[in-house]
Amino acid sequence: MNIDFNEVRFCIHTFGCQMNKHDSERVVGMLEALGAMQVEAVEDADVVIFMTCCVREAADVRLRGQVNSMKNIPVRAGSPTGRRHVAIGGCIGQRDGEALVRELPNVDVVFGTMNLASLPRLIADAMNDGAAQVEVLEKSDDFPTSLPSHREKNWSAWLPITIGCNNFCSYCIVPYVRGREKSRPLEDIKKEARGLVLAGAKEITLLGQNVNSYGRDLYGEARFAEVLDAVHESGVRYLRFATSHPKDLNDQVIERIGSLERVAPALHLAVQSGSDRILKAMNRRYTAEHYLGLVDKVRAARPDIALSTDIIVGFPGETEEDFQATYDLVEAVGYTQVFTFIYSPREGTPAAKMPYDIPREVIQDRFDRLRDLVERKAWEANRLDQGKRIEVLVESVNRKDADAVSGRSPKNQNVHVSLPKGEDPESLVGSVVQAQVTDARPWFLRAEFAGVVER
Repeated sequence: MNIDFNEVRFCIHTFGCQMNKHDSERVVGMLEALGAMQVEAVEDADVVIFMTCCVREAADVRLRGQVNSMKNIPVRAGSPTGRRHVAIGGCIGQRDGEALVRELPNVDVVFGTMNLASLPRLIADAMNDGAAQVEVLEKSDDFPTSLPSHREKNWSAWLPITIGCNNFCSYCIVPYVRGREKSRPLEDIKKEARGLVLAGAKEITLLGQNVNSYGRDLYGEARFAEVLDAVHESGVRYLRFATSHPKDLNDQVIERIGSLERVAPALHLAVQSGSDRILKAMNRRYTAEHYLGLVDKVRAARPDIALSTDIIVGFPGETEEDFQATYDLVEAVGYTQVFTFIYSPREGTPAAKMPYDIPREVIQDRFDRLRDLVERKAWEANRLDQGKRIEVLVESVNRKDADAVSGRSPKNQNVHVSLPKGEDPESLVGSVVQAQVTDARPWFLRAEFAGVVER
């Protein structure tokens, strides 16, 4: 059998971080360039691709459940092989390799984070001879941006500036499945940013496991401030970046956050814990005092900035005193958004070998208390925008109200905008609009349409 990709239909399910989402855009771009067609429903697909995350145990469980469910879904009429093929990539593919084929017999292709470009060949080989194909590389000299891409949203683009990570936080599997940190040359970033803007991007998000350390491997020093300068010059309306490690957030970057008007007033600065003892056990290489000092500097440079963070509850050895330090830090900072996670041990990380005897009910109580605080502080932050006129980048027609649209503010708040009669919601998707905030809630704002800024 010789597979013609023009006859192949595929769908893709993406778990995890923005880098996984960007990798998925590359996968779609490669397969479409060969003639394959992307579909939304598994029932309509000949190939189902899972781009996976292994940062938390829940992602492993979810993947295995969804892969097993493929067995019960009828194959579409017109399938070129008479069966559905399953491919697993991303971080779980990189970590588990051949083991996935042994554990999940209906898996046909496994590939890793280092060899996205191999996927079309592996799919073709699996469909041609029926044997499972596994290829996981330990390193790669290629940057994934050399591959074709199909952006999910024309108006919003991911722009990776680094891949991999050198931090080795004790709880984190990422350095083991994404490899060591590697930076793109600055000229390549500038060129891609200009191209994205010319293609209609109103928003660019710079990606890296730690954007603040950009350039150390190329230039011997961190030069992320220069990346902000270069992409700002592209003329993009909103410039965002993720993720910032506190140990590498320097004064030059903070100055750019305040002085570059296209840098959105939103910063994700993962703290993980407010306890110095736990931060040391996590190998985070900063203290709570240092972190709070960074917050003060950022707010001095950009008073309107919205701060978000990640926090792990129940890390091995966490005491009530340690948790209270985290609680106090969240109270002091006043985040607009906090991604709170219960610690999940990952095999192969140093933290997985640490003694772990915190009762589940204690962890859940801490999690619930923190969640209530986060909601209260987020509501306080959002109420500061009550009655203000703000910009909103429209992302979709509102799911619950056909006469409204939903999008995000420059501060990354979710905003639901009611439209006057006669205004077509579909025509506003991808546009920047002015909106008058009428109601502030912990996780979103309600607003009324006040005009189009940019289509």
